[in-house]
Amino acid sequence: MVIIEKALQGDPRSIARLITMIESESLSSVEIMKLIYPRSGKAHIIGVTGSPGAGKSTLLDKLITHISHSGLTIGVIAVDPSSPFTGGAVLGDRLRMQSHSLEPDVFIRSMGTRGSLGGLSRGTYEAALILDACGKDVVLIETVGVGQSEIDIMKIADTVVLVLVPGMGDDIQIMKAGIIEIADIFIVNKADRDGSERIVREVNIMLDLQGEKAWRPPVIPTIAERGDGVDSAAKAIFDHRHFLENNSEGKRRKMARLRIEVEEILKREIAKIVENAWDRQISSEVLEDLAARKKDPYTVADELLLKVISS
Repeated sequence: MVIIEKALQGDPRSIARLITMIESESLSSVEIMKLIYPRSGKAHIIGVTGSPGAGKSTLLDKLITHISHSGLTIGVIAVDPSSPFTGGAVLGDRLRMQSHSLEPDVFIRSMGTRGSLGGLSRGTYEAALILDACGKDVVLIETVGVGQSEIDIMKIADTVVLVLVPGMGDDIQIMKAGIIEIADIFIVNKADRDGSERIVREVNIMLDLQGEKAWRPPVIPTIAERGDGVDSAAKAIFDHRHFLENNSEGKRRKMARLRIEVEEILKREIAKIVENAWDRQISSEVLEDLAARKKDPYTVADELLLKVISS
């Protein structure tokens, strides 16, 4: 496909069109990804997550500046919440990074969550693969910020950065199951606020309670709006990449992500098959039997699954 060839050569319009085709789940999206996948696997994928209002976009804006000064090309995916009515997104995160939109080595794309509860849509990962294959050295993904349910990012990112902020209950959030485990780097942003030192201290205590690990996540205070601490955050990101490249933990995580990748594709394809079978075989009679409690939904589902498997 001509569009793929142009995208692989770095043409930003072709890259944008490819991502749009993937995001809209066009009929050619699977074939596109089959052609793209062999060219991917080189970029460092960094996920930036945290509560809404933690300053993720501002931090990301400063990180882009710092990373681009290192001579690396950057792809950015800013995920915004989709409207439950129109499916559209506000794209406010992209507005905060407009200063980089004209830089030739920086590609910025906004995407909606499309109803995903984990903060990401399936298209987010595939868009990251496209940016990877098209020559971006670093792919930054800013998630929508949905709090403690937002763990999908750990399934696709090499490095997960969790942004905390004082005065928003993040000292409680860090103690909830799942939050402390997903982060490779902790950023305590808006560190000029009261309570920032307490969050840094409490995160370090939580990490100490986990015992010794091959990688001990650093806890870095920043004031992203002023650029304070951003150099330390960038160094921690590159340190983590070096760790993954030189430690068995890096290979283990890569294998786990590949397994999840295949599982997600299988789930999606199986869901399509079951949905199509349900649309064909559901009848008003079955629904009437369910309403009258002559049948239970578990039996109906088992019967449908048997038909799908045997067909």
